[in-house]
Amino acid sequence: MVVVGDAFVDHDHLGRVERVASDEPALVVSGGTTHMRPGGAALAAVLSARRGYPVTLVTALGQDAVGDRLRTLLDEARVGVVDLGLDGPTAVKTRIRAAGRTLMMLDEHDVCPPVGREGETALAAARRALMAAGGVLVSDYGRGVAAYTDLRAALAEAARRSPLVWDPHPRGAVPVPHTAVVTPNSREARVIASLTGSDTFSDDIEAARAVWRAWGPVQVALTRHEHGAVLLADADLPPLVVPTKVAAGRKADPCGAGDFFAGHLATMLACGQLPSEAVASAVWAASAYVAAGGPRSLDFPPDDGSPMTGLSGAGPAAAAHGAIELADAVRARGGTVVAAGGCFDLLHVGHIRLLEQARQLGDCLIVCLNSDDSLSRLKGPSRPIVPAAQRALVLEALASVDAVLVFYEDTPEAAIRALRPAIWVKGGDYSGMEIPENELVSSLGGRTVVVPFVAGWSTSSLIESARTP
Repeated sequence: MVVVGDAFVDHDHLGRVERVASDEPALVVSGGTTHMRPGGAALAAVLSARRGYPVTLVTALGQDAVGDRLRTLLDEARVGVVDLGLDGPTAVKTRIRAAGRTLMMLDEHDVCPPVGREGETALAAARRALMAAGGVLVSDYGRGVAAYTDLRAALAEAARRSPLVWDPHPRGAVPVPHTAVVTPNSREARVIASLTGSDTFSDDIEAARAVWRAWGPVQVALTRHEHGAVLLADADLPPLVVPTKVAAGRKADPCGAGDFFAGHLATMLACGQLPSEAVASAVWAASAYVAAGGPRSLDFPPDDGSPMTGLSGAGPAAAAHGAIELADAVRARGGTVVAAGGCFDLLHVGHIRLLEQARQLGDCLIVCLNSDDSLSRLKGPSRPIVPAAQRALVLEALASVDAVLVFYEDTPEAAIRALRPAIWVKGGDYSGMEIPENELVSSLGGRTVVVPFVAGWSTSSLIESARTP
């Protein structure tokens, strides 16, 4: 994957608000900590690298302390950098946050310096990276990289060779010819198309159509914040609508969700998925990213090669880390993490009742799901009936399930160690029996419980009934 665009440093100051200033109606933010991370195209590159993909970032950095720090952060994230050179300071953006909300954003360098100080050598390196790319993401933040004339010629050539996704900015450049998909959000689309309106579904559809007419032929994947996305292949055709499930009662931080969406979309297109499949996968993956704490995911250790994987095409690291980060976030705010495990090969009413009862015991429910190989070893070579990716999607569609973590081992012990649930739930058919996971759960400070069993339902009996003439 090659990411092209404007990079800067993001500072998040997390404080608390306990009073209003005495001399004017302004909130007083006191205490707290400041976190530094890559921003803009650099964030998009790091998020893609965190999912386990080789990533090169083509950007322009200043010769200053901020630029040096950003280079270090990118190197630590295993992102290769082609630096076109910025004839001025590296930009810094600061968010002041308290009580789960952003109160103010500061942009220290709003004037965009010229790009291309490093000359033809850096440009040649950028061309080589683009020609070798399986997929390209242009993360345009309107600061000059995507508008750099010599680079645009290379981007147009790359778009003929591999899928190119363009994440636009209202003051940014027009996508190059042969761009596969553009990914404006609702507000950006209205600004780009010079439309007025609100965030209603109908207005979003009209904004997507206006972008298509301005930039087409190109597929428009308009993101609708917590409402998912719409994909428009042609202004005269009905759009594909991809809703998303929002985790209730959570103070989610959406920072970087658009970058995550666009990067995941580009990767899925590069892997050969259809745009409709890739957009659906990107919506679910971005939703999991936000639910897991958004930019907090950058504080999580890189993927260690664990075989745990998950749903929605989100990639091994993202899916496992998303479930683990959800558990960490719920625990951090004093909530109770509940987990349950199983194959869930053919979902039936016994499963539904088990999961509903389990969810009522705490503040989130994470299902540890046997992978296909794990299930085959447990149930025999004729199983599974339904592949793990599809079983995970069905489970995530349930209101009682907050996340799914697929495990490859014969037992869910590694998943339990990663999640550290306060409550591990088993069905009533285990009542009065020794439960294998109990000792491990207890050693981690949790407890194992059994919920009532719905008699007469099992996957094996369903399969047998279907086979009986």
